[in-house]
Amino acid sequence: MARKPKEPTQTVPAALTIGADCVVAFHYKLCEVLPDGSKSGWLEQSEGRQPLLYLHGHANVIAGLEQAMAGKKAGDSLEITLAPEEAYGPRRSNSIIRVPIKHLHLPTEQKPLMPGVIVGVQTDQGVRSALIVKAGRFNVDIDTNHPFAGRTLHYSLDIVEVRKATPMEITHRHAHGAGGHHH
Repeated sequence: MARKPKEPTQTVPAALTIGADCVVAFHYKLCEVLPDGSKSGWLEQSEGRQPLLYLHGHANVIAGLEQAMAGKKAGDSLEITLAPEEAYGPRRSNSIIRVPIKHLHLPTEQKPLMPGVIVGVQTDQGVRSALIVKAGRFNVDIDTNHPFAGRTLHYSLDIVEVRKATPMEITHRHAHGAGGHHH
């Protein structure tokens, strides 16, 4: 009886797991966990758009998300619930300030300025989101807490890609999208 020749073995590279200096592309859905334990409808999601990119280990996403994704790889999905301290922090009561409307960053399709509308405001750390609590003719009172501060959040995550960061991304401390450096 003739022996069947041995088929050559092919080594498949191990999937890169998320760790320091990896660029991670992921999709997410976000809802709030209400005081009674039920969940709100989805408040935000990235489906239908490009996945979000971040450089792991450089505080580019909230701490709870970064911790939950450590050790995962492309193709993994996970569901996590984060307390305010792991997400956007507790609400600060002294965060209401009055700002002239001309200092707001408003999208062109912005609806009328009224309480509950989220706007951009220029700060020392760049443009930040703020919630209008009172709108006047020339000024608005805004809450500078992050809109999700003080809320328990539930995320559904799908990790799309994990790759090693480029030296430039590590130097700049953030991920660069397709086409490289754009800032």
